[in-house]
Formats: sequence, C-alpha cells, structure tokens
Amino acid sequence: GQQQHSDRHKGLWLPSQTVARAMSSSGGATPPYTTLAISRPTESITHVELHRPEKRNAMNSAFWSEMVTCFNELSEDPECRAVVVSGAGKLFTAGIDLMDMMNNVLQPEGDDTARISWGLKKKIRKFQETFSVIEKCPKPVVVAIHGACVGAGVDMITACDIRLCTQDAWFQVKEVDIGLAADVGTLQRLPKVIGSQSLVNELALTARKMYADEAKSSGLVSRVFADKEAMMAGALQIAGEIAGRSPVAVQGTKINLIYARNHSVADGLDYIATWNMSMLQTEDLMKSAQAALEKKSPKTKTYSKL
Repeated sequence: GQQQHSDRHKGLWLPSQTVARAMSSSGGATPPYTTLAISRPTESITHVELHRPEKRNAMNSAFWSEMVTCFNELSEDPECRAVVVSGAGKLFTAGIDLMDMMNNVLQPEGDDTARISWGLKKKIRKFQETFSVIEKCPKPVVVAIHGACVGAGVDMITACDIRLCTQDAWFQVKEVDIGLAADVGTLQRLPKVIGSQSLVNELALTARKMYADEAKSSGLVSRVFADKEAMMAGALQIAGEIAGRSPVAVQGTKINLIYARNHSVADGLDYIATWNMSMLQTEDLMKSAQAALEKKSPKTKTYSKL
C-alpha cells in the first residue's frame, strides 16, 4: 500500500548520519579508477569521492582522464539522478599534483613555436574538459568541501551546481603563485558564481586564502556545516530532495540555468520555450500535479527513468 511505498523511498530524502559516515569510505579507489571511489548511498544518488588521501587528493594525470570517463557515464546512467562529490582524508584537494603534471606541461614537443603552441593548446583543452564534463552532465552535482580546496580544486567546484563546506574549509586560487593564469575554469566561472568582480579579481591576483565564513557571505558556498559528517549528511539530503523529483524537470532545469548564464534573457526565454514545447508532454507533470492536489511532496510519486 501507500504506506509501505513511502517507507521504501524514505531513504532517498532522510539520509541518516550512518549513511553519511559510511560515505567517508575506508576502502580504496573503485576499479577501473585509481583516483576516484564511486559508491551509491541510495539507488538514485551517486557519490564520487576524490580518493588519493595519502597525496591530499592532488590531481595527477590519471585523475584528469578518469573524471571525464566517470561523468560521461553518469550523464548516460538512467539510475543516477543526482551526484555528490567529496574528498577522502584530511582535505578536499591540494590541486594539481605538481610533480606528476610538470613533466606533462614543461616539456612540450614540436618542431617550432607554432607547433609547440598548437600541442599545448590541445593539452589545455583536454584538461578543461575534465571539469566541463561536470557542467555538461545533466544530473545536478552537489560538492561537499572540507579542509583545503586549492588551485584546480577551485576550478572544479565552480563547475558544480551546489557548493557546501565545513567550518574549517578554505579556498585558494593558487595559480599565480605557481606562475600561470588559471586556465581550467576559475577565471571564467568564478565571476558568474560570486557577485563581486572586485573580490574575484582580488582572490585570483593575490592567491590569498578565503575561509568558510567569507565563502558563505560572498556566495561561493550556500551552506557551512560544523564538520564533515554533518556536511555529508546535508549533501545527501539535498541530493535526495533532487533525486525524488521528476528527472525531466530537474535535468531540464539544470540545462536551462546554464544556458541562461551564458545567453541574454531573450535567448534564454526562447530556449526554454522550445525546450518545454516537448518536455511539457511528460506524464511527470500529471504525477507531480496530483501530488500537489493531495498536498503531498512530489517525492511520493515514482517517476520513470530518464
């Protein structure tokens, strides 16, 4: 009956601290991955954990390609309706693995300047794709940040949809400190995330640390939690709220929010009109309307996979 049905789905949106605890995985990376641990806290939520704790989750060559494989799969996976990203160990990420990556970038090959540059551009575009796949994935991505989030970590979180952090978290746009302008997303996305261009400029030009309270007041994160366990429970709860609603509505919303960020209001309105002329013809609309009439949450309905 209805009672039993709602019990079965309760886990979706009332994650217990125990589930959150289990999410701080003790195991290693999940094969075939060597830098990521993938788990399913509930049937419709995927947890992607940066998993090189002994290296402070520094991003090595493997990481840059594994993220692409992982998010391309999640984009296509009809079971997955929301994603939570976090970091294993003491902190979220120390950014690029300098030792590992320097060989990659500092010895470019080619017969002359033009050819070397051509090759480098190809490499940079490939690195950019590592975080762009998060944005291209139609499933909303909630990122949960504890401890440090440095350099490429900031590039990564700006590509996520919802950012949460712990009270002890700090953020640093580190690239100028290692002699380059950030090139995998921070300079393009951070100004769209934080309202203040002056603050963005200051962070990017001075490489100073920004702590949780300022991250919250500036809009980089929407919530700050006392500790990692509370944050993971919060991340799961938000993901559960998302996963319990119509995937047609949720994924259409993400895609149109990103479109609107990059286009004029008129273009955005035109895009959603064209989008919804087909998407309104979904049975999810009747199901959700029915829930509203019954004064129930849309999460009490079962929506078919997308």
